[in-house]
Amino acid sequence: MGPDGRTAGAERVVGLGTIAREWGRIGITGFGGPPAHILLLRKLCVERRRWLTAEEFEDGIAATNLLPGPASTQLAVLTAWRLRGVPGALVGGVCFIGPGLVLILALAALFLAGDPPLWVLGAAAGAGAAVPAVAVQAATALVPASLGRIGRARGARARWAGYALAGAVAAVLTGPWLVLVLIAAGLAEIAVRDGKGDQGPGGPGGPGGSGGRAVLPLATGPLALGGLGVLGTVAWVAFKVGALSYGGGFVIIPLMRDDAVNRYHWMTDGQFLNAVALGQVTPGPVVHTVAAVGYAAAGLGGGLLAAAVAFAPSFLFVLLGGRHFDRLRADRRVRDFLTGAGPAVTGAIAGSALPLAASLGYGWQWGVLAGALLWLVLARRGVVLALLAAGAAGVLAVAAGLPPA
Repeated sequence: MGPDGRTAGAERVVGLGTIAREWGRIGITGFGGPPAHILLLRKLCVERRRWLTAEEFEDGIAATNLLPGPASTQLAVLTAWRLRGVPGALVGGVCFIGPGLVLILALAALFLAGDPPLWVLGAAAGAGAAVPAVAVQAATALVPASLGRIGRARGARARWAGYALAGAVAAVLTGPWLVLVLIAAGLAEIAVRDGKGDQGPGGPGGPGGSGGRAVLPLATGPLALGGLGVLGTVAWVAFKVGALSYGGGFVIIPLMRDDAVNRYHWMTDGQFLNAVALGQVTPGPVVHTVAAVGYAAAGLGGGLLAAAVAFAPSFLFVLLGGRHFDRLRADRRVRDFLTGAGPAVTGAIAGSALPLAASLGYGWQWGVLAGALLWLVLARRGVVLALLAAGAAGVLAVAAGLPPA
């Protein structure tokens, strides 16, 4: 029985039109990434419509935090699935993803055009300059939950620092092999806790907390994709983002950057910064960035393919595994793995800021970055407004005759 008097798991019959309208509204207004999406879904499903109890919703958050891929997308699919089964999941998920996807593809066409207007170049350079600060903010936001998960013991805190440092160094130096460091941190924590019989505080992450997420094996392993052409390669990169990577958001940035910039040369460093900025400033999940990468590789078809491949696993995980989520959450070794991998993920996100900052090519961009750090990290203000202000600063810079003018 929930706190509002309803029986948990009670039968609910919600029309598909209602799901399409409500999940589509969140897809349009969901600026600010996973925390905003979770808040909007909770207000809709628990507070306003009372379709789910608070306990059911919190269990859904914890379960999706254990899955690879974009957690807030999976939560949107899961809540719609609980209301109307498979049709509800498909309608709710598509309506949640669709608005942001349309917008980011339109912006990618503008920002990645062969000869874009000067003001577009300025806006892109300005918004891109703020992206390293967004990475730092994303990492610092994960620290409290990750520290709380590993416990207060001196040895546990020392391991946390070691895992975080290893993740940061790997993000800067190892490129696609970052995944191995994240896995090693999780396995090391399992070994330590098995040896001590120490369960620690454990437990799945709380609402919006993905501090314990990592990356599965093979996420960046080389495959023989040459015979598949550019679309096959785009599909593989998108598959890694959607099916093999834990952490969502910024933990995928160093992995995507290595593919898009260094391995396949679809984008320059500056264009990749623009793609990350677009993924942050548009509504919906940050994973929309992969659509901009796909667009750079193969035009509109590449962007649509990348989005379809990246988001398809989120639907499959929920449709095929939703009934087993509680058992997964209860597995001690899963919790221990996430406890160790979480700090490495946090370090990797923070470390990704260094190569992103090294991509800045104009002196005035460093001033924009400094302002974004003050706004996001010290003042703890919103990402979308920071990127919009940074883009406006870039427009003013080129209007004043500064490069890239």
